[in-house]
Amino acid sequence: MSYRTVIIEDDPVINQLNRRYIEMDSRFCVVRTFSAAHPALFWLRSNPVDLIILDVYMPQMNGLELLQALRAEQVDADVIMVTSAADASTIKAFMRLGVTDYLIKPFGYQRFQLALKTFCDRQSAIREGKFTQNKLDSALLHISTTRAGTQGTLPKGLQSQTLQRIESYLRETPQQGHTCDDIASHVGLSVVTVRRYMNYMTEQNMTISDMDYNTGGRPCIIYHILEEETPSP
Repeated sequence: MSYRTVIIEDDPVINQLNRRYIEMDSRFCVVRTFSAAHPALFWLRSNPVDLIILDVYMPQMNGLELLQALRAEQVDADVIMVTSAADASTIKAFMRLGVTDYLIKPFGYQRFQLALKTFCDRQSAIREGKFTQNKLDSALLHISTTRAGTQGTLPKGLQSQTLQRIESYLRETPQQGHTCDDIASHVGLSVVTVRRYMNYMTEQNMTISDMDYNTGGRPCIIYHILEEETPSP
């Protein structure tokens, strides 16, 4: 399933960054971008989407006014705020309007990825129509099952032996960042396969990821393995 996504952001640099982050996740498709609220409101009235990435500070009307108008017209789309607005009254106003997440600029790819994952978790849980407390916590509160509780229940298509191979390689050089290409060449897997495992490891807080813009070309994701927790005596 591909979630139809709209970006509403007047800064062209942030607009492109948001789009790049979203398009790294194959579950999403950016169908339109807007630099002002009025044309976005007009278009959204007749074009259903699943997710809106929204800024606060924009010409014509601000993000809060736009979201109020969308809710009044019953536009059924989840909203992730991506903005520099960090005052309590603004955040509270958006929370009351039911935004899915709220990201304060500047932020990293990992935090953006977490917002997208939580959105997908909610959509999946809603489609299934049946909640457990763990599933509800994950969908509403960014709370994932702990690493200890997931190692025997990997997602479909992932193998524990392969996961261990990748983790072992990353722990050989814990201070060094790794790209999917680098990992794939050392463990003998395809880049596509490694990317699936790295997404899972990041979701489980086994690794952290960041964007490297010093490549001379297209930015790439760099992964760092996290230290294993030592049990308390």
